[in-house]
Amino acid sequence: MIKVLFCCHGNICRSTMAQYVFQDIINKEGLTDEFYINSAGTSREEIGNGVHYGTRRKLKQLGISCGNHKAVQMTQKDYEEYDYLIGMEKVNLRNMRRIAGGDEDGKLHLLLEFSDNIRDIADPWYTGNFDQTYEDVKEGCEKFLKYILRNR
Repeated sequence: MIKVLFCCHGNICRSTMAQYVFQDIINKEGLTDEFYINSAGTSREEIGNGVHYGTRRKLKQLGISCGNHKAVQMTQKDYEEYDYLIGMEKVNLRNMRRIAGGDEDGKLHLLLEFSDNIRDIADPWYTGNFDQTYEDVKEGCEKFLKYILRNR
């Protein structure tokens, strides 16, 4: 089983969107039993809070449920347990590296590192543009799955 942890700052916008978009993609591809997918934040600011209403609304428009997700913080143990820990932006990646105590196993990546246009995914908490965030997340998730399937 391939274990994936998506990470952003607070675990209420981008990482939860990536978690549920990626889950939807693998479900549609018939790969549900081959993956365990979760998400976390690098900060403690939103711990216990639900998915941001903008993310929830965008996912609902797409017919994707985000259930009763509550924000959690990434831990050093997560680095040991997951095969891929995927950040949404360079700042997330730096904080993930700090929490993990490094990246000796090469598990830390940016989501759009797998796309043809490597870039950060803007935080919709600040931009208010959940549509653009979704487009970036979807692109990253699709390319990430192709990467995994090519390299298993």
